[in-house]
Amino acid sequence: MLFLLMYLATLMGNFLIVTVTTLSHSLHTPMYFFLRNLSVLDMCYISVTVPKACAIFLLENRAISMVGCASQIFFVLLFGYTDLLILTIMALDCYVAICQPLHYTVIMNPQVCVQMTLASVFGGLVYSGFHTGNTFLLSFCESKVVHQFFCDVPSLLKLSCSDTLSSEILILLSAVLVGGCFAFITVSYIWLFSTVFKFPNRGEQGKAFSTCVPHNLVVTIYVSSGAAVYMKPASNSPTVQDTIASVFYSIVPPFLNPIVYSLRNKQIKEAIKKVMWQMLFQERDGIINTRHFHFT
Repeated sequence: MLFLLMYLATLMGNFLIVTVTTLSHSLHTPMYFFLRNLSVLDMCYISVTVPKACAIFLLENRAISMVGCASQIFFVLLFGYTDLLILTIMALDCYVAICQPLHYTVIMNPQVCVQMTLASVFGGLVYSGFHTGNTFLLSFCESKVVHQFFCDVPSLLKLSCSDTLSSEILILLSAVLVGGCFAFITVSYIWLFSTVFKFPNRGEQGKAFSTCVPHNLVVTIYVSSGAAVYMKPASNSPTVQDTIASVFYSIVPPFLNPIVYSLRNKQIKEAIKKVMWQMLFQERDGIINTRHFHFT
């Protein structure tokens, strides 16, 4: 029930962000363009794992086909890695907006934003394709019980009777890529904070810190929990900590992102009120119009 409630709340929060940033013309900026993409990715990301997990817990439906398992791995890696790349781009956008405001419209022009988004999706496809293909080249002659609430690469490596060295090397290479993204985000925020400290207005400093610190916190939870699962040696026996760490990188970030990135944002709140008022008045006008006769 907890997973189901978090899933529904995640869908509602992210769908609200997508709707508002699409309908409100004042939010048609690079920052909210990437935020809209992040919300779409989060809805897809959590939808890969949680519905099946709810079926496991509530309906005792524990079986999954080989194709279903491969699909879960592919889409979890696709949406998860693309999500991280979008978060990296958002850190760049935030840095340029605060540290180089005069060059912002040149650096983050619409064409560049679209190109970076497409490059992120393509990178996610390549990343997930390599991992999924390499994993299912292995033989699984041991137990067919996956000690997780969804299929992931480390859980399947523990079930394989093949040599998993190539898969482990690929995970290490992936760790370098993920670590590079995390390092870029961290350095961007360090430079950003160094600029914010120079602001004469304490209110502006507090606003910048209240926005950036939660962003970095969510990214840290996401990367550290994923590393705890993927960087653990495959020979180790499954533990409850593995499942908890998987929850923190597959469910918690999509759940927190609408709260951290959007619902605490004053512009988003104002846009939500504006869109709701517009919808309310349109509905009222429609009701009033249906109560009148029209002569021809």
